[in-house]
Amino acid sequence: MSTPFLSVRDLKVHFSTEDGVVKAVDGLSFDVEKGQTLGIVGESGSGKSVTNMAVLGLHDPRNTRLDGEILLDGKELITASERELEKLRGNKMSMIFQDALASLSPYHTIGAQIGETYRKHTGASRGAARARSVEMLRRVGIPQPDMRVDDYPHQFSGGMRQRAMIAMALVCDPELLIADEPTTALDVTVQAQIMDLLKDLQQEFGTAIIFITHDLGVIADIADDVLVMYGGRCVERGTKEEVLRAPDHPYTLGLLGSMPSLTGPVDVPLSPIPGSPPSLLNPPSGCRFHPRCAFAEKVAGGLCSSERPGLKVLDGRGSACHLTADQKRELFTEHVAARTH
Repeated sequence: MSTPFLSVRDLKVHFSTEDGVVKAVDGLSFDVEKGQTLGIVGESGSGKSVTNMAVLGLHDPRNTRLDGEILLDGKELITASERELEKLRGNKMSMIFQDALASLSPYHTIGAQIGETYRKHTGASRGAARARSVEMLRRVGIPQPDMRVDDYPHQFSGGMRQRAMIAMALVCDPELLIADEPTTALDVTVQAQIMDLLKDLQQEFGTAIIFITHDLGVIADIADDVLVMYGGRCVERGTKEEVLRAPDHPYTLGLLGSMPSLTGPVDVPLSPIPGSPPSLLNPPSGCRFHPRCAFAEKVAGGLCSSERPGLKVLDGRGSACHLTADQKRELFTEHVAARTH
């Protein structure tokens, strides 16, 4: 059996604050293979971005405690030095951030910012770096790249800035690309173009991609596998088809119920999940979703509030829930039927 390109095992990311310890990620495991896309989905504050910042080694060690194991092509990242991580960031692994305007410097041209990463990791000359910047802008679909390479970020539209960010992330042909909600602020047409671009680039280079989003529609378009996070933990994972067509956790069912359907009846009301995400400073005991779960009372002995459910995984498919398989089939079917009538 081949070793995954990226392997995360029992990752914990805890932040020390004046009010106490924030358990932002609390025992998370997943794998990503080359040429595959893992979609990580969940509400704001579920730990999606914190997880991937840990992979890149971007947390401040002065107030962050990391435990567990992060292996990138066999290299342990949690214990790696800052110098080792700097060699990997932008070269072997890279990230596309959500807000391109905030991530790009307003004082330097687009070409200079793309070329800086290339020069740092390859030692190329200024001329070679500029030529590489033009090549990357052309590859991501920027018109007249030999002219636009000298423009500043404010001279680009939102979609073009995001393409420039992708060009910067891919300039050294990284083997792992982390995309942190890169299409959130874009209109649907540009969003579709960016998604197609990422898929084309992945097909060309065989890149492993982690795509972070709260939008299940985006996940349905781009992901191979899906990991659903809630309260810093994985509550469900499986292939895209398994998770979206047959959810195995009440939280995933709730996420799907809060989305409009393009194929179902048009008069079905949306069913948002009641309540708010948990405080990670003082998270609920047992299953972190139980205060908002419509089925918690169906589990005997109050297990949902007292005992953390294990993530039972078989062939990559699993969920962390105390409900039995028979209970899920009955209750989830009733829940969906109640919404559609």
